[in-house]
Amino acid sequence: MAAYTTLGLGGPAGHLITASNAEELVQIGQRTEEPVFFLAGGSNVVVGDAGFPGTVVLIRSRGVAVRSEDGGTVDVTVEAGEPWDDVVAAAVDAGWSGLECLSGIPGSAGATPIQNVGAYGQEVAETITAVRAYDRVRGELCTMTSDECGFAYRASVFKHSSRWLVISVDFRLVRSPLSGPVRYAELARALGVEIGDRVPLADARAAVLALRAGKGMVLDPADPDTRSVGSFFTNPVLDPAAYAALRERAAGIGEPPSWPSPDGVVKVSAAWLIDKAGFQKGHPRTDGVAISSKHTLALTHRGGGTTSALLALAAEIRDRVHDRFGVTLHPEPVLVNCEI
Repeated sequence: MAAYTTLGLGGPAGHLITASNAEELVQIGQRTEEPVFFLAGGSNVVVGDAGFPGTVVLIRSRGVAVRSEDGGTVDVTVEAGEPWDDVVAAAVDAGWSGLECLSGIPGSAGATPIQNVGAYGQEVAETITAVRAYDRVRGELCTMTSDECGFAYRASVFKHSSRWLVISVDFRLVRSPLSGPVRYAELARALGVEIGDRVPLADARAAVLALRAGKGMVLDPADPDTRSVGSFFTNPVLDPAAYAALRERAAGIGEPPSWPSPDGVVKVSAAWLIDKAGFQKGHPRTDGVAISSKHTLALTHRGGGTTSALLALAAEIRDRVHDRFGVTLHPEPVLVNCEI
């Protein structure tokens, strides 16, 4: 399965088939006689060295269709296998605002609600109105509202569940030549604007692509740093007591970058924790795997490596961060037939 993942790692599939449309996806989803794993872009998945013993289904359904338009908004349905950055590019070209800060993220449209994909101040939960999915437990197609999707930080009811097979996703976007309000400080600096300002959609997209490329987060065959799953760990979300304990442990090192929420919890930078725990960019270059030379959150396959080696590096990072700061890092990608 290495050929179908951005990491370039993973053992063989028991059986490999392709679903090219929604009807074929549903037909395959009805199978219950053996394990089935659905794989689209392969950008947020780590497959074990033993592979997957059942059937691996490559999702290759395509299509972006305008369902309705109402004043300043447009409702768009995107098939699960549509490459995500193609969707964002099309939205920007059409003058639809709401996805521009999600430019350059590899993978498929159908994966975005599973992970509640987000970057630079935007999340798909903000624009998704419905997800059409096949319920493999009840054996029926259903349309789930945004509330029913249970969106949270990099999570949803779909994540870590084999019950739901995403068929298509509905987005409601705003007809506007301007982006949504810029919320992310790094992006605002790159654009030369203030937080809350709006900029032309194409400018927002170009700035995000440049920022991601600088971190090795835009797929580029010539750049070994992009042979990854993007951010390997999610930013920890801490309650007030845990955040206070972290600040105490970090005394003398510096203030951990953080983003407080109205409900009292605080999201902190996993990259900062990893760096301050002693892992720098590019560390280590052994066993064919390493931390990206551009971003400490990305674990990369440099060639000739194994999933076991990658996960050993991930476990080392997780354990040292916990020992140093009392904070547990959790992996962001889906782990298939493997664990840390």
